[in-house]
Amino acid sequence: MSLTIVRERLLAEIDTLASFSDAEPPAVTRIVFTPADLRARSWMKARCQEAGLTVREDAVGNTFARWNGSDANASPVGSGSHIDAIPNAGKYDGVVGVLGGLEAIRALQQSGFRPKHSIELLIFTSEEPTRFGIGCLGSRLLSGTLSADAARKLTDTEGATLDDIRQRAGFAGELEDVNLPSGYYKAFIELHIEQGPLLERQQIPLGIVTTIAAPASLRIVIEGSGGHAGGVLMPDRHDALCAAAELILAIESAARTSGAIDTVATVGICDVFPNAVNSIPSRVRLSVDIRDTDLQRRDHVMRALQTACDSVSEKRQVSIHIELLNADAPADCSPEVVEALSQSCRKQGLNFLPMVSRAYHDSLFISRIAKAAMLFIPCRKGYSHRPDEYASPEDIVRGTMVLAETLAALSA
Repeated sequence: MSLTIVRERLLAEIDTLASFSDAEPPAVTRIVFTPADLRARSWMKARCQEAGLTVREDAVGNTFARWNGSDANASPVGSGSHIDAIPNAGKYDGVVGVLGGLEAIRALQQSGFRPKHSIELLIFTSEEPTRFGIGCLGSRLLSGTLSADAARKLTDTEGATLDDIRQRAGFAGELEDVNLPSGYYKAFIELHIEQGPLLERQQIPLGIVTTIAAPASLRIVIEGSGGHAGGVLMPDRHDALCAAAELILAIESAARTSGAIDTVATVGICDVFPNAVNSIPSRVRLSVDIRDTDLQRRDHVMRALQTACDSVSEKRQVSIHIELLNADAPADCSPEVVEALSQSCRKQGLNFLPMVSRAYHDSLFISRIAKAAMLFIPCRKGYSHRPDEYASPEDIVRGTMVLAETLAALSA
């Protein structure tokens, strides 16, 4: 079997997909179920149909494009990622795994290979938490990690429900039907940029993920007392923003002192009310992200967060309310799929690094119902979720080639 990745086509398609955006180039903004997202979906479906794939969509918009194998009863081998993008993002996050997956299938088709197990490209809905405040919405529903009832309670920042938004976007059906049975996939592989600097620093062309870190997301509301910036003396203040500042530093300290480099904590949103220069902040909302490859360590940071909230609340006489949005367990990737990727790298004569994914991905949830692993390619300086995110053509083609080899091995 001789495989050829059509580099010019793959790179041109990445550029075209980036054009479906609500931001000026080179930034990409593509929020789930917006017109830009729907145009991108339509364009992707057309590319899949041109490749002779059978396309279907579920009630939340997860898109399945299947190359039918010779055994209709055999479980398919899956690959894919997402195409939604946070505001002011780059053009490679998720997209490399989707268009690289499509190109891998086309390369196998052109080689004359015929799979026994169908090969299915899966485009996940809403990997990013931008619109509904929860990441990996589509894969959570597919894996049963998120129930249909819980999903129906999700709203966007304007208060519109998931059901209203998806149905306006043209996705009908019941959310209960999104869930896939355990074992639906024989195996699943997600090709992705690393979103970190290790591969580039060590000059290693590929990373094979063995563990995916566990995310926990929280919202914290701090209620103090407002007032005129000149009229309320310092001893009488209950400044919600000052309380938030203490809390943010306590969260950072808890992660820094966990004893492991894999523990990370981020306060990514700080919403201050009334947000006026001459008014004491009376309310602050924080969004917190805590991640680790070790569940006990991550939960220790969460307990430290609760202790800090209690301490700051008492010290500054403010009320603090914590809402846990999600707290997921880490995932170990399938040794079988990791070995298949490793063998494909060796066959291509490529060095690879077994590594941890500190960002979480849809594969974290697919691993609950299938044997899954991830293949990383380097990205410049580790940059991601920003307009200067970049993966070289050579690295994209290299990752796509290894993906194609692995899909062939697993689907034979």
